[in-house]
This record gives sequence, structure tokens and C-alpha cells, in this order.
Amino acid sequence: MESLPQFSAGRLFGSWQVDVPALLVVVLLGGLYGWGVLRLRRRGESWPVARTVVFGLFGLGTIVVATMSALAVYDRVLFWPAAVQNVLLDLIAPLGLALGDPLRLALRALPERAAARAQGALTGRVLRLLTFPLVSTALVLTTELTIYFTPYFETALANDWLHQLMYLQLLLAGSLFVLPVLTREEALPAWCTHPVRAALVFVDGVVDAVPGIVVMTHGTLIAGSWYLAHAPSWAPDVQHDQQLGGGAMVGIAELVALPFLLAILVQWARTERAETVALDRRLDTELERVPPTPAQAVTDDGPELVRPWWETENSEVAQRIRGQR
Repeated sequence: MESLPQFSAGRLFGSWQVDVPALLVVVLLGGLYGWGVLRLRRRGESWPVARTVVFGLFGLGTIVVATMSALAVYDRVLFWPAAVQNVLLDLIAPLGLALGDPLRLALRALPERAAARAQGALTGRVLRLLTFPLVSTALVLTTELTIYFTPYFETALANDWLHQLMYLQLLLAGSLFVLPVLTREEALPAWCTHPVRAALVFVDGVVDAVPGIVVMTHGTLIAGSWYLAHAPSWAPDVQHDQQLGGGAMVGIAELVALPFLLAILVQWARTERAETVALDRRLDTELERVPPTPAQAVTDDGPELVRPWWETENSEVAQRIRGQR
């Protein structure tokens, strides 16, 4: 590790290594996703190409960059590449995977019985607890703080399998928050409407910046004995290296909040449009003309109209319509 050449912009894009466990995960996820898309096409059903591209490039691509690029080559001699690695895995990669909507694809592609079992598992008590927005946010924060402020991180630097487990833990922790918010509305409480989800994403963006701020301002070195022993001669001061890593964590955490929030707003707009179309159709069917009875007077405009449902019902939608008129 000490013989690594000096890190540069060219090596950032030109240095790569194969991470077999991570590669297997990427191939497995990509293969399952591709199988689902092909299965739908064989049944004559479509699946958005944009979702497939985002899943592959933004989701799986981020995993590849985090585990096999120069970040992985230099993560054992410099702290900041390891910090960027970790934040990519628990913030960026889950967002890319979720935008591909893999859970909905799986439920559509699986046979009916398997889809029913999968649906039951996704709405089970344990998973609903873990994906509850406040719980999943706390899990992400706890995971990052545990990694950096316990012997976990330094031990993982020396143990390849524990390092792989740390990668997987970060990816799963981030996915527990992102996937339900973007793709599985039924796994969320009824009160978790789109405005609430947008607020939760904003809060999550603030919370995700906390580990980076703590790392950047922490007076004690994180995995200090490891990096002091393995830092090459060309490396910056270890304390400065840690500050660079914390700053990168904060920057990426705040940057990812924007596309996440934008995705929620797009979903919100689509839901509102769908509800408006459904409401218009209901209004069209409610306004039916009835033939007049002998006791009724027939006007020049034709028979009397039935009173619209929103004038007789006291539902939330009816009150909303009356308030707009």
C-alpha cells in the first residue's frame, strides 16, 4: 500500500481494481432486474427505459465506482477516499436503485403466488418497522457514527471480509429509507403523504450531514493509528486528510438531497394529476339526467338534474370541492 503512486486527477479516473464480492452483488442485482424487464416484455407489457437506465448507471454504477475505482484503490492509505466510498454506498447508490423501482418490477414480473408472498414479506411487521421513516433515518445515522467512532472502521481496514460487510451494511441502511419513500407507498403509514415525505427528505438531508460535520470537526483522529502507519510520504497531514473526508461527506449528503426531493415532488404532481382525472370521471357519471315526473315542471332546458354528490355527501373530497366553488 505504501508503494501506491501519488494520487492525482488522472489516477482518480484511471485507477481501478476488481472487487469480487461487490462485482457479484452488481451482477446479481443487474441480472434479476434484467430478467424482470424481459419477462414483462415477453408478456407484452412495457417497462420504462429511463428506469432501467437509472438503475444500471446511477444505482449499480455507483456501487462499482465506490468499490472498484480509485476510491477503493486508495481507501487504505487516505481517509477521504474511504469517506466518499461510504457516503456513496449509503446515500447515492440507494437513491439510484430506488429510482429504478425494482420492487414494483419484481411484483409485476414474478408469478402470481410468488408475488403474493413477496407482497406479504414487504408489508410484514418487521420490515414495516425498519422502513418507518424516523427509524430508518436513525439507522443510517447510527450506522455511520458506529463505523467512524468505534473500532469498526479501523478493524475493517485490516480485514477484507469485514470491509465487505461494512459496504453491505451501508447499502442496506440507506435502502431502508429510500426504497419505501420512493417506491413502496403501502409500506408507509397513512399519514406519510407526499408533503410529509418531502419534509422527511429535507430532515434526512440535514441528518445525513451530521456525521460529516462531526468527522470534519473531530479533534481525535479516526482510525488514526492505521493511517499514521500506512500513509505514504506524498499524503497530506492525517488530520487534514480527515477534514477533507468530512467536508466531502457533508457536500455529497447535501447534494443528494436535491434529486431526492425532486423525485418526491414529481411523484406528488403525478399523484395529483391521477386523482384529478379520477375525480373528473366520477363527476361525469354523477351528473345523470332523470326523466321528469308528472308533478315536476319541465323547463326549456330539459328535465331537472340530480343534485351533485358533493352537495349531499360530507366526505373530505366533497368538502374540498364545495370549498373551491
